[in-house]
Amino acid sequence: MFNSSVGKLIQRKNAVIFDLFHTLTAVESTWAKIPMTSEILGVSKEKWFEQLFEKSHERLIGLEKDPFKIIGKMARAIDPDITEDLIREATEKRMVRFENAIVNIPQSTQQTIKILKKQKKKIGLISNADVTEIRGWHKSLIVQYFDSVIFSCDVGYAKPDRRIYEISLEELDESPETCVFVGDGGSSELKAAKSMGINTVMITGVIREILPEAIAERKQHADFVIEYIDELIE
Repeated sequence: MFNSSVGKLIQRKNAVIFDLFHTLTAVESTWAKIPMTSEILGVSKEKWFEQLFEKSHERLIGLEKDPFKIIGKMARAIDPDITEDLIREATEKRMVRFENAIVNIPQSTQQTIKILKKQKKKIGLISNADVTEIRGWHKSLIVQYFDSVIFSCDVGYAKPDRRIYEISLEELDESPETCVFVGDGGSSELKAAKSMGINTVMITGVIREILPEAIAERKQHADFVIEYIDELIE
């Protein structure tokens, strides 16, 4: 359903900057019929998420770009006895899962971005991601619509570092006041964007299914909260 208030905000802006995962991608369970990395490695989801989101900043800023070393370091931080074969299997299947997510972008997302381009909006992307997670980007059906694509592992900065936003603004040739940032709020991305003077929209459709307890805190930093991406357009 169209949200007229957020639609009016979008119409006033020159550029829309999106997060990628959990914003433009589908629900994670639909990415592929492949077990989660933690399941393959035989470690708890909680311990794996701790490594992903709290203890592996170097992978996000591109200090390590070997996929097997990235997964191996996190895996062995949890269990030093995990075998090389298991790490290789987990790495290869993880890359397939993420490639499927990026290639199989939902139709509603594709249509929304097409419409924004027809409305002469510049389209940007800022994503915290390591090399294992972005392998399939060049195959995605939405690549052609983006005026700027910033992956943290390519530029050496990760959200919420303001420098990754500054790079995006520079590539788009826009100021914070002429842009809006749309994301699920992970990595304090909405808080950081808002602190720079960028209007923010939180999208909850995916995060409501996988991490609903995070919504209350994240939405504090959103000017608007929507459930589905097509609420951005008139």
